[in-house]
Amino acid sequence: MTGLEPFGARLRRAMDERGPLCVGIDPHASLLAEWGLNDDVTGLERFSRTVVEAVADRVAVLKPQSAFFERFGSRGVAVMERTVQEARAAGALVVMDAKRGDIGSTMAAYAESFLHKDAPLFSDALTVSPYLGYGSLSPAVALARETGTGLFVLALTSNPEGGEVQHAIRADGRTVGATVLGHLAVENAGEEPLGSFGAVVGATLGDLSSYDLDMGGPILAPGIGAQGATAADLPAVFGGAVRNVVPNVSRGVLRHGPDAVALRDAAERFAEEIRAAVTPA
Repeated sequence: MTGLEPFGARLRRAMDERGPLCVGIDPHASLLAEWGLNDDVTGLERFSRTVVEAVADRVAVLKPQSAFFERFGSRGVAVMERTVQEARAAGALVVMDAKRGDIGSTMAAYAESFLHKDAPLFSDALTVSPYLGYGSLSPAVALARETGTGLFVLALTSNPEGGEVQHAIRADGRTVGATVLGHLAVENAGEEPLGSFGAVVGATLGDLSSYDLDMGGPILAPGIGAQGATAADLPAVFGGAVRNVVPNVSRGVLRHGPDAVALRDAAERFAEEIRAAVTPA
């Protein structure tokens, strides 16, 4: 299987050229209603296509949330396929937010669904859960290396429930979240300019100085905008790793639809605010 240039290298270039911003494509029923669309496949397609046409040629990353497509069954998945393909054709990198996690052949099948070059849902990267043990992700890691794609592994998530697992102390004295970050540092060792195996770390978590976030790969950071974090918060949260952070903004951009110009302006505004916040003076 012939792979692309490694995801980390492609992401670093996109962040430098377009600004370090990921825009989520999250077609909530309530957001479809705000846009004046019906909560059906037609509304889903109109919503997704509008977002892609407005921003895919200028933002670094688009992140479809698969659940909001899957709830419409096969027709919704068909819309998701077109969304991914059109976004990539316009130059955006696509991170599929599916948070897959399983073992053995099942994990391999999940990986093939999103990271195999011939898959209808082929994406540049996939979010995955390591909470069946980090080693359970091995099939996805192997396929990502083969195809030049990447993974974003849930490490320190912004939801309050996550702490009961991620901050739990292991027998060796490290937290589970720190252990995940340690595994990613090994995956990314020696990769330049950026490794392809990233972490999901919430921008709303405050002081994370007790964690080594500089693990050589990108950090997908939800929480900017509607969840309360701002671009100005990023250096304090992520410290020396802030240059590798890709903040995700969903509702903060999407609420400006269905006007394509307003969506584009909002995305560009967030990208510039984030670039200014993470660039050393």
